[in-house]
Amino acid sequence: MTAPLQTPASDLGGRRALLLALAALICTFMLPAAGVVLAVLGFTVAIRDVRTLSRVRRPVGAAVTALVVSAVAFMFGGLLVATQLFFSTEINAYVECGKGAGTVTAEHDCMNELKNSVARKLGVTWPADLPFPG
Repeated sequence: MTAPLQTPASDLGGRRALLLALAALICTFMLPAAGVVLAVLGFTVAIRDVRTLSRVRRPVGAAVTALVVSAVAFMFGGLLVATQLFFSTEINAYVECGKGAGTVTAEHDCMNELKNSVARKLGVTWPADLPFPG
């Protein structure tokens, strides 16, 4: 049996870390928690690649870019996860309301109730001329 083929980090030039960081950024928009996990993984791999590449005197541009992209994905994903956790009861109530809404008017009422509950939780009134996201 032969050993699996392994490419040293210095030969990849930080591309593996950059790929993980971009995957984290993309995944953050669909599944924020998974994007945060991928961002941590991409950040870890990018740090290892920066150290390895600087030790062998190779360019570290891709690895540094991966560090920045991973940090942005981590911050954005963390913000999205925190927002989802903060408004979890309002979101769950909206989903349950939407399950029973059989008409457009009922769906509109569910959206208005979500807007009102978010405004109550934040302690501010929603401006009439500002559209509610959703």
